[in-house]
Amino acid sequence: MAGGLAALCEAACRRPTRTLTVPSITAAAHTVLGNPPDVQVALRAVPGEAVLDLERPGASRVWRFEGELLAGPKDTLSFFEQSYLGPTFRVRRGQRVRVHFENALDEPSIVHWHGLSVSQENDGHPRLAVNKHESYAYDFTVDNPAGTYWYHPHPDGRTGAQVYAGMSGLFLVVDDDDQARGLPGAEFDIPVVLQDRALDSDGQLLYDPNPMMGMLGDRMFVNGNPNITQRVKAGTYRLRLLNGSNARIFKLAWSDGSPMTVIGSDGGLLAAPVTKPYVMLGPAERVELWADFGRAPAGEEVALESQAFAAAGGMMGMRGGARVPNGTPFQACRFSVEGRGRRLTLPTQLRPLAWRPPTEVVNLERPRRFDVTMTMMRFLLNDRSFEMTSVAPDERVKLDTTEDWEFRNGGGMMAMPHPIHVHGGQFEIVERAVSPGAERAWSTVGDGLINEGWKDTFLLMPGERVRIRLRFERHAGLFLYHCHNLEHEDMGMMRNFSVEA
Repeated sequence: MAGGLAALCEAACRRPTRTLTVPSITAAAHTVLGNPPDVQVALRAVPGEAVLDLERPGASRVWRFEGELLAGPKDTLSFFEQSYLGPTFRVRRGQRVRVHFENALDEPSIVHWHGLSVSQENDGHPRLAVNKHESYAYDFTVDNPAGTYWYHPHPDGRTGAQVYAGMSGLFLVVDDDDQARGLPGAEFDIPVVLQDRALDSDGQLLYDPNPMMGMLGDRMFVNGNPNITQRVKAGTYRLRLLNGSNARIFKLAWSDGSPMTVIGSDGGLLAAPVTKPYVMLGPAERVELWADFGRAPAGEEVALESQAFAAAGGMMGMRGGARVPNGTPFQACRFSVEGRGRRLTLPTQLRPLAWRPPTEVVNLERPRRFDVTMTMMRFLLNDRSFEMTSVAPDERVKLDTTEDWEFRNGGGMMAMPHPIHVHGGQFEIVERAVSPGAERAWSTVGDGLINEGWKDTFLLMPGERVRIRLRFERHAGLFLYHCHNLEHEDMGMMRNFSVEA
């Protein structure tokens, strides 16, 4: 694997070496708290094998996270069968978690806890990456509402290759209020991790990203398994969907034409369910669905389909060398109805959401602006590429303030969608606006965008302007904002911002 995936991404993801401008945090400098944590886990990044082609005997080479529970409740870690995905964490808000990470790969790696509100020492910044046989200790208290989060590597220039090789996993924050809310119980609460991959003629993972569109595969994997059929009973389910792909954007809809009932987003449950004809899910975004399989006869299959949409510059698909371009319709996941379950009544309310008032925003009249641009086939943020620890003057924010940030994606035939992720916690989407000339393309996705709940990643379409509201109240330090098309990120579409007391 080291000679395969590492070499394949060498040209596409290599950038000039940057000179560090401020001291970086090292693993040795990160000291953990002395009192015993509620949960302790050993997590190792290792080469391994997994069955990736059901029509071919034998296993394929992957990289994965291996996990072992050292202390804490027995249900803290669970594992998908016959999967390359890492263990699923299941923790409660307020629990203190210590993760002992060891890197057994032949290249540097580090772990980012995507969507969690943690300190800079625990966020998995690329400057913290450790080499083979080195380790890093994470120690943080979970301060996020119950919801669906995840973790993945975050080394500079190699995030795409490592995630594609299999390195990712779910991090679920749970509470005791779901039964009172009328939500399905544990048996009917299932995660669905959607990822696309490509295999070569020997059945090995093929990683050859298109430098403009990223890595797009031609076959689907669900929960790290090539069998995309999930068995369900004829009843009500809570589906936790994660788009764990490198660059794939999904326009998800039910194959029987039923509307999509959304109950949660990146940062947990919505205030109330919302109904949409389809749901857009960019890389790293999560959505929770209320799914009623009780209407389907036993033995029937219902599918989640990814429908056609305008993915780039107003064009449906835009191939440009991709196997299955974004915007191409295909079947993402099937549900086979077997046996009887329990049908529940959809709650009218889920949980209160306390939005930040405009009077609290320090830059309400002049939001901080970030332009997505492209120069010499490289995507940039405010005409800047990634530098390991550099921070521009307009990337410094004050602790204990609330700000509005505005991201703009220029239009044109070569414009691309960008899933924008901001580290450090959750934010709200305040406004979306579309420039003249981009309305037709945007109309193929607009009704499926999730703006109602807390977010940490949002899809920025060509010709679109998105305003978000962020509160910087707990952690000072150096954090990242970037495109979560992992190949765009690896090529430099990522920047630091500094939260300063």
